[in-house]
Amino acid sequence: MNDPRQASDRALMTEVVLPGIVEPAGLQVRQRPVPVPGPEQVLLVMEASGVSFAEQQMRRGKYYDQPPYPFTPGYDVVGTVAAVGAGGDTALVGRRFAVLTKTGGWASHLLVPAAELVEVPAGVDAGQAETLVVNGITAMRMLHRIARVKSGQTVFVLGANGGVGSTLVQLARRAGARVIGTASLRHQETVRELGAIPIDYRTPDLTAEVRKIAPDGVDAVFDHIGGEGIVASFGLLAPGGTLVSYGTASTRDAQGSSKLPVLKLIARLQLWNALPNGKSAHFFNIWAGKRRADAFQARLDADLTEVLTLLADGAVKPQVAARLPLSQAAEAMTLAESGTVTGKVVLVPDTAQDGHAAPSGNPE
Repeated sequence: MNDPRQASDRALMTEVVLPGIVEPAGLQVRQRPVPVPGPEQVLLVMEASGVSFAEQQMRRGKYYDQPPYPFTPGYDVVGTVAAVGAGGDTALVGRRFAVLTKTGGWASHLLVPAAELVEVPAGVDAGQAETLVVNGITAMRMLHRIARVKSGQTVFVLGANGGVGSTLVQLARRAGARVIGTASLRHQETVRELGAIPIDYRTPDLTAEVRKIAPDGVDAVFDHIGGEGIVASFGLLAPGGTLVSYGTASTRDAQGSSKLPVLKLIARLQLWNALPNGKSAHFFNIWAGKRRADAFQARLDADLTEVLTLLADGAVKPQVAARLPLSQAAEAMTLAESGTVTGKVVLVPDTAQDGHAAPSGNPE
């Protein structure tokens, strides 16, 4: 694209807009002119953007710091640079990058800061790379920077068939840890293949089932559910163990404040940290430290590059639940919320609009 300003006058892009608190069918697909990158920006052509739990919360108005409606969701994206802003590095054009966006990823084209691009290794499929952007960073940091899991330890992963959970299982096994993970009966074989010992999440006494495997408790628990169940998670820890909470899925459909469940959870974790039992409890926020932009981006670059390298080397198996075209974002959201898939649902460009073949929406 030699002159992106002229191209934007004739080219249209597609974006999905969340207009307010709606059911998935209420998502709106719109078109507008392709934007022009400004200084220090690039124009990214989306190749894959994920449907994460964050978007499920956002459509309910339950994500902690979501922007005002209307806005375009899309927590992370993988795409190819089509143009750079004035004075930008033209060597970026034509190369594939991953970006952590929080919002804006559900669009055929988007503007992102050039400084936030993380290159995807050559030969890596865009959809597979996408599953490991926010999920890979989250799992890597929780496992190694917070819980500091070591070989020979035992960890417990709630939702081991999910996007973050399945990544956690693989990274923990790679670190030499034994993994116990919850999943529905239909997903237990997949969880077992990833290397974890599966437990049905609907088991009446989940604590007792975990204790059968780890009588003295576990060294780390990774809990995305929150709510009152967090008490049981903390109780499963062995002396010196670490609880890492990274979500409040149990309150997804609850009425009221979007912030209160998170604040109550953090207060509870802080209270537990004051107890003289040698255990620790943490709430993981991927955006912590964002105010120190350079240091934040340097850590993100390092962590995401490591995860994508593991993917390129075959050390981590991506869990792509399904690929659906951008125009079917409502169907993708419905599928992601159904609890019937393993891994992450991925949005890809539409064939006619964006010039790319849209893979099948069937689970892979």
